[in-house]
Amino acid sequence: MSDSAAVAQTGERPELKRVMGPGLLLLFVVGDILGTGVYALTGKVAGEVGGAVWLPFLCAFVVALLTATSYLELVTKYPKAGGAAVYTHKAFGIHFLTFLLTFAVMCSGLTSASSASKAFAANFFSAAHIDPDRGALLMITALAFMTLIALVNLRGVGESVKANVVLTCVELSGLLIVIGIGAWALIGGDGDTSRLTDFHTPEGDSAFGAVTAATALAFFAMVGFEDSVNMAEETKDPVRIFPKIMLIGLCITGVIYVLVAISAVALVSPDELNKGATPLLKVVQAGAPGFPIELFAWITMFAVANSALINMLMASRLLYGMSHEQVLPGPLGRVLRKRRTPWIAILFTTLLAFILIGYADLAALGGTTAFLLLCVFAIVNVAVLVLRRDRVEHKHFHAPTVLPVLGVVLCVYLASPLSGRASADYKIAGWLMLVGVGLWILTWLLNKYVFNRHADFDPSHLDPQGPVN
Repeated sequence: MSDSAAVAQTGERPELKRVMGPGLLLLFVVGDILGTGVYALTGKVAGEVGGAVWLPFLCAFVVALLTATSYLELVTKYPKAGGAAVYTHKAFGIHFLTFLLTFAVMCSGLTSASSASKAFAANFFSAAHIDPDRGALLMITALAFMTLIALVNLRGVGESVKANVVLTCVELSGLLIVIGIGAWALIGGDGDTSRLTDFHTPEGDSAFGAVTAATALAFFAMVGFEDSVNMAEETKDPVRIFPKIMLIGLCITGVIYVLVAISAVALVSPDELNKGATPLLKVVQAGAPGFPIELFAWITMFAVANSALINMLMASRLLYGMSHEQVLPGPLGRVLRKRRTPWIAILFTTLLAFILIGYADLAALGGTTAFLLLCVFAIVNVAVLVLRRDRVEHKHFHAPTVLPVLGVVLCVYLASPLSGRASADYKIAGWLMLVGVGLWILTWLLNKYVFNRHADFDPSHLDPQGPVN
């Protein structure tokens, strides 16, 4: 009997094939976190805080670690659940909140992909020895790259575990090169470690304010671990291995980011790092002038290209899935007859990405991504506390209550103006959320007056228990 026939008779959805063991899951977690953030925004973080650029990355790691414990409790408690949107629906049962949270996750993917496109363009010019400060050329190249991503997306990209291993190794190699060059230069007495304790404090600001503002931006580099919960149904014994593997993966990336930040500021001044969009290329040039800079530029391009492709795939498929759940207008669920790819969803998300590339600078895109996910993480940290009253029969990871409480406080603080967050983050996120509200209203009207469907969004079918009463 086929899967579809079995589903029709039993009303249950077929389980995905469990192929990921501890090693492959670890590579997935590490590979998902590594990418655009540290390659593109190290200089912007240095511009906020000065030589102590390693501290915001460390603080961002702590906040991510706190929220990761909430995700671990939820994914081991509901190993077949579908991520933050379903956790939110189970905890609160507010359809509009679930919709906006899902849309925020999609927008975070778009802002991340747009940021990666700009970083790709900047590194391309560095590899080709073209002045990367030419704004018009950067814009055209970034838009052309996003168009290429859309064409690949339309054709259909089959991501496999083996491909993820290769991409992770490429991304990791670039960061290890920076760390190795930094260590070699410091051993040879070429670096300036005195910068590591220097704080850049704008007039009227304190060191604490500078660090929190930089942490709010650096958090962009730590996101990605939350995507791994969507692999629960393809992981062997997720209840047992998820906690250990996710925590190990987070610690590995946290250490790498701190070491990269130390190497960067020891070899290049914060002011120089903050100029342009290729800070790590400057570090390699300063610490190892004989190193083939074109090779590192291509590694960086490969890393950020992978981030853009994965995020655009996620965003378009999310819209496609939401349309089939009657959350978004039905046309977004249309697919190409031969390629079986959601072409309207791809075109729509690509159009939004074009607007973001043309409208916002690199730091604003990274800041907006971090802001949206901080809001999502705050809700997840609350949801894990609410769902404590929902008992399950199997044993699962239990986060000490103080950790999600601290996670809520820190996520809300870093998302608020108190952290020194740039006003552009709120402006971009606000416009994106207005688009989301408009789509929700449009869907409600279409469902009620055109399709004669029930207008509420009810994702409770994703888990038979639905929201907690």
